[in-house]
Amino acid sequence: MVMACRVINKRRHVGLQQLSSFAETGRTFLGPVKSSKFIIDEECRESVLISSTVRLLESLDLTSAVGQLLREAVQAQSNTYRTGTSTLLFLVGAWSSAAEECLHLGVPMSLIVSVMSEGLNSCIEEVVSLQVPIQYNVFDRMVNTKTFSGPETFSVGVYPFLQIPSGTGLIQKERALRDVASQSLAIYSLSGRPVKSPQLVRSQDKVEADENTSQTPQTLKNSLLADTRCRKSVLTHSRHFSRTGNNQWISKPDGVLEQLSAATPKTYRCDDLVELEVGLSHGGLSSMKLVDEAVRLQYQNAGMQQGSCTVPFLFDISRIFTCCLPGFPETFSCVCPGYITVVSISSTALIKELQNQPIRVVLVEGDLTENYRHLGFNKSASIKTVSESLKVQRDGSEELWTDHVLQVLIKFNVNLVLAQGNVSERLVEKCTDSKRLVIGSVNGHVMQAFAEASGAVQVTYITQVNENCVGGGVCVTIWRSIPSDAADEINRMAIMLRTEGINLVTVVLTSPVTAQVQTKEDTFWTCAYRLYHALKEQKVFLGGGAVEFLCLSHLQILAEQSVNKGNQGCSGWLHNTSSWLASSVTQYRPTVLKLLANGWRRYLSTLLYNTASYSSEFEAGTFIQHHLQNATDSGSPSSYVLNEYSKLNSGILNSDISDKLEQIPRVYDIVTPKIEAWRRALDLVLLVLQTDSEIITGLEQTQINSQESEGFLFL
Repeated sequence: MVMACRVINKRRHVGLQQLSSFAETGRTFLGPVKSSKFIIDEECRESVLISSTVRLLESLDLTSAVGQLLREAVQAQSNTYRTGTSTLLFLVGAWSSAAEECLHLGVPMSLIVSVMSEGLNSCIEEVVSLQVPIQYNVFDRMVNTKTFSGPETFSVGVYPFLQIPSGTGLIQKERALRDVASQSLAIYSLSGRPVKSPQLVRSQDKVEADENTSQTPQTLKNSLLADTRCRKSVLTHSRHFSRTGNNQWISKPDGVLEQLSAATPKTYRCDDLVELEVGLSHGGLSSMKLVDEAVRLQYQNAGMQQGSCTVPFLFDISRIFTCCLPGFPETFSCVCPGYITVVSISSTALIKELQNQPIRVVLVEGDLTENYRHLGFNKSASIKTVSESLKVQRDGSEELWTDHVLQVLIKFNVNLVLAQGNVSERLVEKCTDSKRLVIGSVNGHVMQAFAEASGAVQVTYITQVNENCVGGGVCVTIWRSIPSDAADEINRMAIMLRTEGINLVTVVLTSPVTAQVQTKEDTFWTCAYRLYHALKEQKVFLGGGAVEFLCLSHLQILAEQSVNKGNQGCSGWLHNTSSWLASSVTQYRPTVLKLLANGWRRYLSTLLYNTASYSSEFEAGTFIQHHLQNATDSGSPSSYVLNEYSKLNSGILNSDISDKLEQIPRVYDIVTPKIEAWRRALDLVLLVLQTDSEIITGLEQTQINSQESEGFLFL
């Protein structure tokens, strides 16, 4: 697949322009509302529907060196964290443009690398103040707390940078609020249904409330206001800012952020699993609902296995699997204990005969084929095969091997074989005729789970099977009845394999539109890994653009300090450097920091444009500038962000709004995957920047005169 080409200016840095061009294709994937794309093959005119950065780069024809580096960076992020790829791709484009502009302005290459790296590291230190600790016993409260099927909603939390400016008219506010609620804020009840939007009220002339407003007790509003005041996130100030006001903030040893003032200390932490899940869903409520069901099912299984043991429960994502069934109705999507997989519809009679009875199982950790040899196998050098090209003899050899395998299965009364690799089609046919089920391409964690629960021992070759290797107590059933028209169309059927005490959960993902199944699976795993990393790290970021906004504000303040103070106290790393470099730093450091910050500005503008129904990125940028000025005037941008996140009376919500006040869930981001996405993005940009530089400076002096070439970039 090829992408639309952008005009490359060969007089400027080609590699950075290519990065920016590639990144531009994925800007619609940023934020909770993603626009799908059709990628069309120019040769055969076939198309594929994609909705993620990983699938996009898999489909594009990235044959250039820069394209390959970009794909490897995105794949590394995806393979490690399964999230953060859209952020990575966008920042690669934004910071490529920033580095290219630095070159155009004459900033030395070494200075671009140093200042950009220093700026990002400073941002990473600064955003620590927006981390929210997760209660270590969040699972202990899970049984008695709300679930996704309950009627409750969450504590109030404003999505701070997706709010409508106060100057907008009431009708426009209502329309924009409906858009935000449906697209980006994810204002959902726990059943997955949208809740009613908050009632919007003028400061003087209140709009009449609906007929149920009078029935809402005043205590609801008071309790919500009190809850918000006592749940404010707390800050440890950066060394770059002076403290203003009488409040001071400290970080307690247990990770809780606490405010010290004349009043009672106020703390904030995330101690509710459902609140955490919804905050990490980022618009994928239906997928996160399946994740929640899988976690609770795993928790129940762990409780039954441990009995009275007090070992804390850990979310084991390696024991969760997906089974995608295209062509099935959406209502068939669910979470089930055990292992669900698909087999040919021709196995229906065999499954019906095997179900409702415990059967014995053999586990093969490699391929189940006649010519399979394990990785350490060395063929004898003294044996020479001279008849390998004769198909008749090959078929005869496979037939003998198939008969031998079948005899082994009959000898040990085995009715189920699970193989981690490929399976001989001829063996499957013969086993089906003898009432034995053979399933290939089984995940290694599934094999291990069945080994633990059934007592089976995995073998490499079927000839290694003995009585001690055979497991028992496995049940095979048809997963559920499938509509005849759907079954005929896909020619496949889903079956469930279970045994007592098995630690496996399968999430069944269905859709009548085949092209959407891959997107549903990707979204599910993204939500699952967000929750997994959050629980593993026991901390999250305040989300909704808060972290990126703080980075933008922080870099702008650093740039202004460099200008106003002549870089004093900000460049301790310049000792023992030449006066030329020192003067260059003084001159160019503010420029590099501002251009780096502009990457965050573009990020937030695109995020708002994609999610909050702004008519243009320029309009979104104007709104960001308004917040940025307020944060700068406050003297502490991190405190400003925390206040915007905690108070009810900013933007669309007002303290005198009405007694019927709906609750909006907070938004969270995972910590390490987000920071690693930033690092990978900047590392890739600087790698491309320096690689071209090394190629150029490696030329002989006879080819390029160093004096004449000073200040020019040859590509």
